[in-house]
Amino acid sequence: MATNDKAPPAAAKAEAETGPGRRRFLKTAGLAGLGAAAGLAVPFHRNLPHGFFPAAMASENGLAGKEGLTLLNDRPLNAETPPELLDDPVTPTARHFIRNNGLPPDDTSAEGWTLTVDGFAESPLELSIAGLRDRFEVVTLALALECGGNGRAFFDPPASGNQWTYGAVACSEWTGVRLRDVLEAAGVQDNVVYTAHYGADTHLSGDTDKLPISRGLPIDKALTDSVLIAFQMNGADLHPMNGAPLRLVVPGWPGSCSQKWLTRIELRDQVHDGPKMTGTSYRVPAYPVAPGDDVPKEDFRIIERMPVKSLITFPANGAASGMETEVRGHAWSGDRTVDRLDISHDFGASWQAAELDPPANDGAWQNWRATVRFPVAGYYEIWARATDSEGEMQRFAIDWNPKGYLNNRMHRVGLRVS
Repeated sequence: MATNDKAPPAAAKAEAETGPGRRRFLKTAGLAGLGAAAGLAVPFHRNLPHGFFPAAMASENGLAGKEGLTLLNDRPLNAETPPELLDDPVTPTARHFIRNNGLPPDDTSAEGWTLTVDGFAESPLELSIAGLRDRFEVVTLALALECGGNGRAFFDPPASGNQWTYGAVACSEWTGVRLRDVLEAAGVQDNVVYTAHYGADTHLSGDTDKLPISRGLPIDKALTDSVLIAFQMNGADLHPMNGAPLRLVVPGWPGSCSQKWLTRIELRDQVHDGPKMTGTSYRVPAYPVAPGDDVPKEDFRIIERMPVKSLITFPANGAASGMETEVRGHAWSGDRTVDRLDISHDFGASWQAAELDPPANDGAWQNWRATVRFPVAGYYEIWARATDSEGEMQRFAIDWNPKGYLNNRMHRVGLRVS
């Protein structure tokens, strides 16, 4: 997940200055948007290096089609959403986080886009987006996506990679077809154990022979009802930075499984070994380790389901409050449901059960709310703690690991009560 800061080769730099690199920037950020953000003409816009996001666009409303996201990295582009902007039961597209590993494709229009399903398939498929709509049942589901590194900023000693705090999570409504239906139409052979996913994004180096990321799923997970091949989010076309025109949505597992700009799904007779499937990428030690420990690569295991977690979305951290306030947020737990959400306003000495909604459907987060009454004026913290259907409960401590994955410590917000 570390970025590549090396200078691009001369050929790639030339291409960036005059060709598809510039066109890619115009499509994703927009020269008009850059000019608006800067308030001026941009005389040297042709010199903007391929894949770099302009600094002026890091302002609150600078990301094209996004609102209030915090820019973490511009090459590749990664941006998270402050918790207080995730208050909606269903996350608006404008507030859905962005997690890129490479550079988005030049053309993200649906026209001419095809998806290939092959490998150990009885009847390999090549389908347009219109073909997917026509041949398979179209469904809409609210599905939670979370980056495996969400919360990495709080690891000590630090872990390398994007320093996500709380906002690499969202639960939008996705429209598409079930991956299961498509795979069954292709014919899953008896020897298939894993899928492999491929997208149209390109490697940061500019080398067209390299893939920025290609992950997959155990076939049992791929054949569950809530995994979608999606072509819409929140009733409209996918946002270009969220995978337009076609992507996978795999709720409850690391967001890296949900390949964006999807072009191919391969059925394999082994665990997929594409980029960011091997080594330590999206893996954690198979046993607890002390902070800072060196762990042999062979002792890492692939992350599957994400842990139980919750988020406070109102009030915002540092807000002023009266003697009584509503507190609300969301909770989720991989492939499970959340059975209980408790909050504390006295640093964990006592806990109060919140009203917790069931998920809108399998794979959605659960919304919760409570009313807190403070005894006297002063500084308070609200802590949130979720417990899932298997009894797993959030704790205040972090289980440290070398790559900074799976941080599910309790979220807390400070309030000034008067």
